[in-house]
Amino acid sequence: MFRTVLATLVATSLVAGGSAVANEKIKVGDPAPVYKDLPGVDGKNHALTDLKDKDVVVLVITCNSCPVAVQYEPRIMEFARKYAGPESKVALVAINVNREPADRLDKMKERAEEKGFRFPYLFDETQKIARDLGAQYTPEFFVLDRERKVAYLGAMDDRSSNPTVRYLEEAVEAILKGEKPAKAETRARGCLVKYARKRK
Repeated sequence: MFRTVLATLVATSLVAGGSAVANEKIKVGDPAPVYKDLPGVDGKNHALTDLKDKDVVVLVITCNSCPVAVQYEPRIMEFARKYAGPESKVALVAINVNREPADRLDKMKERAEEKGFRFPYLFDETQKIARDLGAQYTPEFFVLDRERKVAYLGAMDDRSSNPTVRYLEEAVEAILKGEKPAKAETRARGCLVKYARKRK
């Protein structure tokens, strides 16, 4: 009985949403942290400045190894097809910062090819971009406006299956219209980002 309860608590800690404050590191309206020279599954290095012609940039902190992130892959791919085509004013960039064996760049390349990702999938071994964003979970979404300020952060939608509210789409639609998202911050849910301990 005790083991069952303990296992349930552990599982919940891995997939539940965050605390009452969704993000204590960065707020809506703050300038977004800038990434550069991040290797992608396409064999190229990528930077946020590569997307200077885009009106909206969606960053998603994700990975290969989290079952919740894997569950969201089809939805992320559908979002990219709908909003982030080559001629679109929207870009979607996925970034993995975990250092698990399943999350190595070579494994990311395999996953991207297998699934048919049509968006950049980058690896940040330093974990700096996720720390600067205050990301806690995979997947966790950050929408940047034309000035590269954070306009939305949190979850993609209101539930991991059969969603009724699509926060990410609503935020992007609002920004493209020159408006502010009605819901600008939500609590992300998924597996905890596996940050390395900082050496003292």
